[in-house]
Amino acid sequence: MENLRYFNRPQLQVQLVGANTTVVVAGRRTGKTDSIAAPWMLKMMQRMPGSTGGIVVPTFKHGLTNTLPGLFASWERDGFHRNIHYTVGIKPPKSFAKPITDPCQWENVIAFYNGSVAVILSQDRKGAANSLTLSWLLIDEAKFIDPVRLAQETLPANGGIKTHFCRHSFNHAMLILSDMPQTKKGSWFLEYEKKMDKRVIAAIEGGVCEVWRQHERIRELRKKGVAPPATLKHRLKNLHRTKHPHRTLATYYREYSSVENVELLGEKYLRQMKRDLTPLTFKTSIMCRKIGISHDGFYSSMCEYHKYNASDFSYLDSFGMLYVPEAMDCRADADFNPMAPICIGMDYNANINWIVAGQPDELQSRLNVIKSFYVKYERKIPELIDDFCLYYAHTNCKCVVFYYDSTALGSNYAVNTKDFRYSVIERFKRNGWEVYPVPLGNPMRHTEKYNLVNRGFQGLNRLTPYFNRQNNDDLILAVQTAAVEVGRNGFQKDKSGEKLAESEDDPLELRTDGTDAFDTLYIGCELKPFHGYTDVDIS
Repeated sequence: MENLRYFNRPQLQVQLVGANTTVVVAGRRTGKTDSIAAPWMLKMMQRMPGSTGGIVVPTFKHGLTNTLPGLFASWERDGFHRNIHYTVGIKPPKSFAKPITDPCQWENVIAFYNGSVAVILSQDRKGAANSLTLSWLLIDEAKFIDPVRLAQETLPANGGIKTHFCRHSFNHAMLILSDMPQTKKGSWFLEYEKKMDKRVIAAIEGGVCEVWRQHERIRELRKKGVAPPATLKHRLKNLHRTKHPHRTLATYYREYSSVENVELLGEKYLRQMKRDLTPLTFKTSIMCRKIGISHDGFYSSMCEYHKYNASDFSYLDSFGMLYVPEAMDCRADADFNPMAPICIGMDYNANINWIVAGQPDELQSRLNVIKSFYVKYERKIPELIDDFCLYYAHTNCKCVVFYYDSTALGSNYAVNTKDFRYSVIERFKRNGWEVYPVPLGNPMRHTEKYNLVNRGFQGLNRLTPYFNRQNNDDLILAVQTAAVEVGRNGFQKDKSGEKLAESEDDPLELRTDGTDAFDTLYIGCELKPFHGYTDVDIS
C-alpha cells in the first residue's frame, strides 16, 4: 500500500493516451511537474536506455528553482534516489551504463543509471541545443518560451537516433506544459489544438478502454481459478499493437483548470486564490481560461522587445545544480549594477502597496525596470521596504533615489500617523540605507502621462523603459492589460475598480496600482534624472 500513487483525471488521461506530442495547458497546482512531467520523463529515460533528451526552460534560474526540484521530489517518492539511480550536474559513476552519445560537459545534465541523459536547455543561453541529437523534449512554462528560438535551435535537435528507438511510439516525443498565457507571443503552443485529430485520440481512448476490459476478464477468470485462454492473450497483444501507430502520429491537446485537482488542493485553496489573485490572473492561472489581449490600452506602445532576461550565470553556475537556494537575491540578476543607486517609484493603498525599482543607463538610453515588489493585506509599507532591502542586501551602494508626488504627502492609511514619505524614508534608514527623496509635485495629468510614457516605449524620449521579465511578472501583466476610458477630464487610465468595495468575487481590483508606481519611476527618471546628492531634499 505504501507504493500506491494518486493521479487526478488530467494526469491519468495524459499517461493513458500516450500521444507522441502532448500539450497540457493547466491551472496552478494541477500537478503538471509532479505527476505529468516526472512520470513522462521516467518513461522516456527507462524505455529508451542510452537516449538523450532535452528539458527546455525559459531561464536557467527558472529551471534551477521551479522545474528540477519538482521532478526530483516526484522521483524520490517513486523510489528513484539521487546519486543512486541518477546524478545531477556531475559525471556519473562507472557503474552507470554509458549513453549512446556522451555529453560534451556534465554541468547541466541529469544522468540515469541506464545511460539515458537529460540536458537542461535554458533559452537565456544562446546555442544551448547546438550539436545535440535528442530523442525527446520536455518544454516547461511554455508561455515564457520564445517560439522563434525554439523552432530555430531546439526542435531540429529532436531528431533522435532512429536506428535505436524507431520501434517506440514515443521516439521524438514532446511534452509541452504551461498555464494559460496572457500575451500574444506566449500563446504559440495553443495552435497545437488545431493539429489534434480527435478521431485519432478517440481511437486511442477506445483501445485503452478495450485493453482494460480484457484485463478485467483475465482477472475475473483467475479469481475463479480458470486459466485465461490463449485467444484472450492474443487479443490483448493485438490491441497493444493497434495503438502503437495511432500514438506515433497523435497530437493530444487539453486544457484543465485547477479545480481538476480539488481532491488534493481543497476548496479552501481555490477560495484563497480567488481572494488573493487579481481577477485576470485567477481567470488564466487557476481557471485556465483564454483572454483577449488589449491592443488599445493605456500602454499601447509597449511591445515584446521591451522585456528581457538577465541571469547572472557565474552566480547561478556556482550552485552546479547540487544545491538550490531557498530564495534568490540580487546576485542572480545580471542587469543590476551594485555600484549605482536604485531608483524607485511607489504606490500606496490600504490593500496593496508597491515598489517598482529601476536603474537608468543613460549611455544606452534605457531605464531598466530591474524588479518590482508588492505586499497585500496585513503586510504594509514597513514589510515592503524590508523585502526590498533583503533582496538587495548584497549591493555595494545602499542608496535609494525615492521619486514621489503629492499623493505621498499629508496622509497615511497604510502604516501610521506619519505620511507615506516619512514612513518610507524612516524604514529605509532603519535598514541602513541612504534615501534621496526627489519630489515630483502634483500627479501628472493622464493625457500628459500617456503621451510621455508611450513616447518612451517608442524610443522618442531620453530613456526607453525595459522590464526584467523574471522579476516583474505581475507588473508586466498589469501594464499590458491597463485599459483606458474617457472621463470628465478626457482621456485617462481606467481606474474605476479602485472605488469598488472588496468582495469575495472581486477582492483585488486595484490592478492599476503597480502601473502607477511604474509611472512615478519613469516620470522621475525621465524628467528629473538623479546625477548627484546636492539637488535633492535629504531631510
